[in-house]
Amino acid sequence: MTLFGTAGIRGDVRDAVDPELAMAVGRAAARHAAEQSGDDPSGNGQFGEELSADGRTSPSFALGIDGRTTGDGLAAAAAAGLASGGADVDRVGRLPTPALAHASRGRRGMMITASHNPPTDNGIKLFDDGVEYDSEAESDVERIVAAETSPADWDEWGGIREGETLEAYREAVCAYLEETFPEAVGALAGQRVAVDCGNGVAGLATPQILRSLGAEPVALNANVDGSFPARESKPTPESLTALRRFVEGDDELRIGIGHDGDGDRLAVVGPDGEIVHEDTVLAVIAERYVRKADAVDPVVVTTPNASGRIDERVAAAGGRTERVALGVLHEGIARERAAGSVDTEVVFAAEPWKHVHPAFGGWIDAIVSAGLIAALSAEAGGIERLTADVVERPYRKESVACPDDAKTAVMAEIETELPAQFSATDVDTEYGVRVELEGGGWVLVRPSGTEPYIRIYAEHADVDAVVDTAWSVVEDAVEAE
Repeated sequence: MTLFGTAGIRGDVRDAVDPELAMAVGRAAARHAAEQSGDDPSGNGQFGEELSADGRTSPSFALGIDGRTTGDGLAAAAAAGLASGGADVDRVGRLPTPALAHASRGRRGMMITASHNPPTDNGIKLFDDGVEYDSEAESDVERIVAAETSPADWDEWGGIREGETLEAYREAVCAYLEETFPEAVGALAGQRVAVDCGNGVAGLATPQILRSLGAEPVALNANVDGSFPARESKPTPESLTALRRFVEGDDELRIGIGHDGDGDRLAVVGPDGEIVHEDTVLAVIAERYVRKADAVDPVVVTTPNASGRIDERVAAAGGRTERVALGVLHEGIARERAAGSVDTEVVFAAEPWKHVHPAFGGWIDAIVSAGLIAALSAEAGGIERLTADVVERPYRKESVACPDDAKTAVMAEIETELPAQFSATDVDTEYGVRVELEGGGWVLVRPSGTEPYIRIYAEHADVDAVVDTAWSVVEDAVEAE
């Protein structure tokens, strides 16, 4: 059984993520939490558990939903599963995924969300003390679901109560940004910032936070509607057409921000109405974190498909960049912390569109990023000035069809042949094959984890030639199988 992808469980609510699955995952998550505390199902009083009225201890979960029409029904099933598995449940209502992650600190959390997927879909994300479940924990939950675990005895069921955590999250974001970036936040005073929330739950957080920080937010599509009537939930150049026109047509707007359905992604729009490249946004935030770090060894964790412009800005600020597989930034943060010395600090972690601010929390949080990039832009006099020193080389991404059962042999061939075709300064084979090219730029070839393709990514002054060469290598390797 494979339930979890690179970002939790997602799928159509009729034939994949239905109430039966939500209940089964809830019960399995409760049982797994109890296993981790050493007592199935009641636990033994470690963090993340509460003392019930009869003196026993139970795992504690915060349970939230995004704005999807199917969220209430799935949450009801998930709450029943959690309680019948022996966990206590705080139903914290409709809120962004980062706010649910914030509420899971010191306990566990379950978010009913499909992020930027269409309204026909929904999904489930699990958190432990503010961090998404790692692959081992997800496998454990899958194992328990497959075993079709029965409910706990009647006197071991947990309770369900209503809670509220959104305001506490908004206040925490404001306090973090004001304390960490006081000069930048100060520059926000009176600044107009356009925010397209796409009818998602970021409309319950980003405009309010910007206003609390002194800005004048102009909110578009901030009413929460699970059918996403205004636009596709994923923030892309095409879906953000209205925001782009709005920013371009208002001389007082220097920046626009577009969110996805649950507030863990963002896109940035400049005053010319153009999307600022996601790796450029990542690079300027990473550079700022490194420059203000007190650590001797500040580290930024990113992914193999991320631009070399990130490495360049981080290095210029005195830090270093390390890479981890897509979808597991939290595991990369843990790895670097374990491998580093007392002088090492992971100051930022990100893959395109997804940012983790470790000093604030271990989860992906585009709400914090929205406040931060708006403040940094205001301080610099505009997003175009903030990004002026970032070198942007041409970038391309392509896909070559490859059967799933041939991927291992194909990648073994590519590992030998790809570096041989280029003047390479470095070759990394940990997450696919990434070749650093002489004179600047890189090419990455990796198997897709969800589709029958081999992906090619390249960034180079002559990117078409690089991609053509890589394509030939991949195509030959596929045909040989």
